[in-house]
Amino acid sequence: MRSIIVDGPARLSGSVHVPGAKNSVLPILAASLLCTGTVVLRNVPRLTDVQAALEIHASLGCTAALHGHTVSICADGMRACDIPHSLAARMRSSVFYLAPLLARTGRAALAAPGGCDLGPRPVDIHIDGLCAMGAHVVQESGGASALTAPRGLHCADYTLRFPSVGATETLLMAACAARGVSVLRGVAVEPEVVDLARFLRSAGAEISGEGTRCITVRGRGALLGTQYDVCADRIVAATVLCAAAACGGEVIVDGCPARQLEPLVSLLRRAGCAVAALGTDSVALSSDGALRGLGLVQTGVYPAFPTDMAPLLGAAVLRADGISVIRDTIFPNRFVCAQGFAVFGARCGAAGESLVVSGVRSLNGAQAAAPDLRGGAALVIAAMSAHGESVIDNAHHIERGYEDISGLFTPLGAHLETACGCPCAV
Repeated sequence: MRSIIVDGPARLSGSVHVPGAKNSVLPILAASLLCTGTVVLRNVPRLTDVQAALEIHASLGCTAALHGHTVSICADGMRACDIPHSLAARMRSSVFYLAPLLARTGRAALAAPGGCDLGPRPVDIHIDGLCAMGAHVVQESGGASALTAPRGLHCADYTLRFPSVGATETLLMAACAARGVSVLRGVAVEPEVVDLARFLRSAGAEISGEGTRCITVRGRGALLGTQYDVCADRIVAATVLCAAAACGGEVIVDGCPARQLEPLVSLLRRAGCAVAALGTDSVALSSDGALRGLGLVQTGVYPAFPTDMAPLLGAAVLRADGISVIRDTIFPNRFVCAQGFAVFGARCGAAGESLVVSGVRSLNGAQAAAPDLRGGAALVIAAMSAHGESVIDNAHHIERGYEDISGLFTPLGAHLETACGCPCAV
């Protein structure tokens, strides 16, 4: 079992260049199956989810090689259409392979995707949209089910019942491979959706309207090999800002568009931080660590305050003067990390969809277990602002979205190290 050992408290100072986005690179990796020739992706974070995606590529007969932060992919030798269950179960993003597999092979098995246990995360919009484009759900032996499109996919005018990021990305990929002009309405407008559209366009797709609630796609079949730089990870940027707010200090996050962080920036200002945009791609934050309670905060779809940042903000205000209530409208189990916060001495609890925090003067080092990706990162923030040594177990959750969280914060003055608790480390 891998753990993160933290010796706090820390005052953070310095600058961080934001790495490539997990939530962007994973659908782009799946979309690379639509391309003939070689796809080269740069600014790829070295995450366990990225490694799982590359193993999926290999299982399908594709070549995929990661060198540093660059991935080279060629799907020309693809020979399989089913993702092994063991790989699909490792990450939620395995659902992104439905559209490329249907387009390439006419078949895609429906396996339950893995990922963080944040509550029900249905894929019904993905499937309904694909069926509107000509796919069919078929029952197979042993109770398994699959999507088939033996005659290929065709265009559709389709309205999402909810602006799901994942479903928008699935249907955007499908529309690129479908015959005719598709119109996707009520879609998500997150930066990661825009990034996928830009990647697809770089490979020859005809797309317009990304970043709005209506996207139009003229299908053209196989796309071409391309080279593309993955966008910055706004959630990693938010993690650094929330940590500096909690611990105190002065940090600069560089390489992430400031407008993408505006919902968080406005809340950190409300809490008492000084935050300023430095040009278009950098944000500077200064905090003395003495924050004010935020009152009521609610998450929502972009451009509202995002669900992935909610636990991070919760960690930032554990020592704030006053009450903070953070309500998440997306995932019912978003705040399982509240149990870990309490171990550090925080006065907080998860009530329904909300995290309720009544700030305390100080936190004490403790041992806690990361319950999921963002909740685990939030526990690291709490540990950095606590007095004494802390151990955050189940670091594998955190490594799904942070290449090296110890390496992220150590240059800023924090004292972190990642340790392996298995016998081989003795």
